[in-house]
Amino acid sequence: MYKFLIYISYSYGFPIGKPLYKEIKKRNHEVKWFLETSEAKQHNPFITSTLNTIEEVLTYQPHIILTAANVVPDFFPGLKVQIFHGFNAEKRNFRKGHFRIRGFFDLYCTQGPSTTSIFKEKQKEHPHFEVIETGWSKMDAMFPIPEKVGNQRNTILIASTFTKKLSLAFDEELFNKIKTLSEKGIFKFLQILHPKLPEDIKSKWKSLQGENFLYYDTTDIIPLLHQADILLSDTSSVIQEFLLQRKPVVTFRHKIPQDYIINVNEVSQIEGALSYALTYPTKKIEHISKYISSIHPYYDGQSSLRIIEASTLFLHKDKSYLKNKPINLARKWKIRRKLGYFTIKSFSKPFTLPEN
Repeated sequence: MYKFLIYISYSYGFPIGKPLYKEIKKRNHEVKWFLETSEAKQHNPFITSTLNTIEEVLTYQPHIILTAANVVPDFFPGLKVQIFHGFNAEKRNFRKGHFRIRGFFDLYCTQGPSTTSIFKEKQKEHPHFEVIETGWSKMDAMFPIPEKVGNQRNTILIASTFTKKLSLAFDEELFNKIKTLSEKGIFKFLQILHPKLPEDIKSKWKSLQGENFLYYDTTDIIPLLHQADILLSDTSSVIQEFLLQRKPVVTFRHKIPQDYIINVNEVSQIEGALSYALTYPTKKIEHISKYISSIHPYYDGQSSLRIIEASTLFLHKDKSYLKNKPINLARKWKIRRKLGYFTIKSFSKPFTLPEN
């Protein structure tokens, strides 16, 4: 029996950890949660399985920590596995952001070839971790994709990132346009907003609630992805999740627009772009198919199983070929200050569990 710890920072990590939690329980291993922020604690559906203090984690002595956060405490025992909190949304420099090596992880369980290749490249520069491609646990609930009932296409999901300079949620002109379109009744809008957006912005969009506009305060978004015919977004990682269904996406001022999305820069172009996307243009679907084969070529709903198998196999592997993790004093101090726990203890080598 292995002891797992699922470490998340915000509530949007629960849909990433939940399929792993279920798979771990199904295989009769032990599993607990640790939540980094008060926001996650307020929305915790796994209260009885949560370790609430650092001391409880140290007593639990996890073998494997699955981390849907950018960092994990270096003083926690166990093999530290990065499982990611989203796809590469291309918000930042391609080689930074999603691919930044922070020096905390022993294993990266990557989502698909486009991320695996970059982390393999990074591994040559920073030879203190291993890379195994598994697919992303959050996408297990996506498959199989349900058949659409009826032929009408008019349901549009609006999703937004929290970064102010990239987020459509802050744009007043766009807000007014969506308000007008929802009142016309040509389209049916569903909306989710990032949990880290300001409450006043959320409240403004909630005010559009009506017959043709439904606001959802949830991080369990896959049922909404299934329901929607197309997505309207900005530079959010939800785009990649939605595209896995081979459905079109309209973006508003995407930072790095690509051929697999329909990008517009002016509010006046929104209605035409939505109408065009709802026709499911053949060329656009071809671009989408090519793109998703590179980011997540797993449609079996078994990525959680692959993550668990990869982690447990690597747990026993001889890791003497790996270098020590970087000293990383500034980041180590930052996470100690965040958690209010100060110790000189730090694990520079990946944990290895000998075979029985």
